[in-house]
Amino acid sequence: MNIQGRLGNQLNKKRQQNRGLLLLLGLGLFCAIAISNPELITSILSSFTWPGWLTLIVTVTVFLTSALTSLRPEAVFLGGFAILYIFNILDTETALAGFSNPGMITVGVLYIVVTGIQQTGGLVWISQHILGRPKGQNRALLRLVVSVMGLSTVLNNTPIVAMFVPVVSDWSRKLGINPSKLMIPLSYASIFGGICTLIGTSTNLVVNGLLISQTGHPGLNLLSMTWVGLPCAIAGTLYLLLTHRWLLPDRPPAISQVDDVRQYTVEMVVELGSPLAGKSIEKAGLRHLPGLFLIEIVRGEQIFPAASPQRVLQENDQLVFVGMVDSIVDLHKLRGLKPATNEVFKLNVPNSDRRLIEAVVSDTCSMVGKSIREGKFRSRYNAVVLAVARNGERVGGKIGEITLRIGDVLLLEAHHSFQDQWRGARDFFLISPIPDSEPLRHEKTSIALAILLVMVILATFGWMSMLQAAILASVAMIVTGCCSINRALQNIEWSILLVIVAALGIGNALDVTGVAKILAASLIGFSGQNPWLALALVYTVTAILTEMITNNAAVALVFPIGLAVSQNLNVDFMPFVIAIMIGGSASFATPIGYQTNLMVYSPGGYKFSDFTKVGLPLGFIFAIITITLTPLVYPF
Repeated sequence: MNIQGRLGNQLNKKRQQNRGLLLLLGLGLFCAIAISNPELITSILSSFTWPGWLTLIVTVTVFLTSALTSLRPEAVFLGGFAILYIFNILDTETALAGFSNPGMITVGVLYIVVTGIQQTGGLVWISQHILGRPKGQNRALLRLVVSVMGLSTVLNNTPIVAMFVPVVSDWSRKLGINPSKLMIPLSYASIFGGICTLIGTSTNLVVNGLLISQTGHPGLNLLSMTWVGLPCAIAGTLYLLLTHRWLLPDRPPAISQVDDVRQYTVEMVVELGSPLAGKSIEKAGLRHLPGLFLIEIVRGEQIFPAASPQRVLQENDQLVFVGMVDSIVDLHKLRGLKPATNEVFKLNVPNSDRRLIEAVVSDTCSMVGKSIREGKFRSRYNAVVLAVARNGERVGGKIGEITLRIGDVLLLEAHHSFQDQWRGARDFFLISPIPDSEPLRHEKTSIALAILLVMVILATFGWMSMLQAAILASVAMIVTGCCSINRALQNIEWSILLVIVAALGIGNALDVTGVAKILAASLIGFSGQNPWLALALVYTVTAILTEMITNNAAVALVFPIGLAVSQNLNVDFMPFVIAIMIGGSASFATPIGYQTNLMVYSPGGYKFSDFTKVGLPLGFIFAIITITLTPLVYPF
């Protein structure tokens, strides 16, 4: 098992342990309330009918199973949803309503839009042009937070953080700043931006879909939550700037560049008309690549070993790199560089169907003892060897002249079906595709960014609903060739959509059985008919749930309760909508509550307590601002 896999298993164990601790705290709080007010608890429990009891038991079981086990969330939620449907708690129409929920559909469609931005290199282009080389840790932090926050207002958090993690790792090394000082702010900044607009995160879209389907409301516009979300984001930014020196740890990452022992030697060529031509090595971004080193430049008959960072690149320069596979994948995505081997252009596979694949040469491979050119590797396997790794040592010479040995690790460019085609053959010990390694469509970057801009404008000015604008943008991404249909479908997070659908169904069951109204009445009992206090309780419940289960599931479960609270108090529901949206995203205190927190956990070398130390005060700041400001913007 690789290092990432071992760390993933360790993280899963810690995740379950810490969820258990959070759950014990929650149960302790419930017991304290029950002891202090037993009459209220007794009246609540006596109000349930048998459908209500079954719904409550299923909901609590789903919650506990999600919080305490490693079972996949979609399996847990779909299981609970199935029980409620089988026992006729939900009729067919109500049970299937989640599949037509506008919020859920909008989330799915936006995955296609984001795929178009990713596949054209739009996110890479944005990251290269906005971070720069600030002087000092304060300026670096400010530029990172503002940049990521701005992107997260119009793009989903997860792909932004996934793209920025390696960028920030490299950037921090260039600036002489430990990654642990920037990774938590990276995740938090994506959350800051997500709460500023309707499309900033899938949580907002789910709540908006519930608002439309359950209340008849026409839905929020793109900036409906900006008046509350933006002050929260500004306060969060100021908090990080004022406290990062004391609260953020200063430690090395858990995964370092030396963890990958495979060192490939790969040659790239500066293309004709390349934007890199005429730039120095440093300005071209080739000086401090993480885990990748430019060891020489070949220009005609001249060879420049250990080239100066100020050396200017020219068209047709051959650049020889040595480094890790992940960094070589990033290298292949740089606009203006192409593999030095001409075999790539002879490969009978469309660019959109190509992937990078690692294969280990077996002792029965017919290529052993032959050079790559002599054995006609491309013709035999319909794949091109880009680089060879051999026991951590540099393999010199032209790719075609390298004589293969048993155990050589080959970095191949081939059709994505290469693994299935050669899995049963005895030529290779192991075949492993490299994720997200298909060539980028740089020539479509401006088109993809323009489509994104048009979508935002249409939704912002109300000329189209968010769903209509997203559908138009997704169709445009496919029609213009910014992404293929196959890749778009692969990028849709079906597991997340299934969790949303199942959670919506469970939420509907809480509503139709009256459980939501009973729980709402209990909240009103605690709040003493005070809508401000009721709003604070709804926000707090949402924020606690989102730390232990998925944020989309948390808001789907709390929404019917919040709706019932507003109806029982006879006040406008909009303040509760905004509070549920922000509470569902304000997951700062643990690395387990939000996916982006988990994504920076290992690269930042963090401990669980680091998130608590930094995130708990931030959570209180968000709660105070949201609870105070929301009723002023949207009166009860």
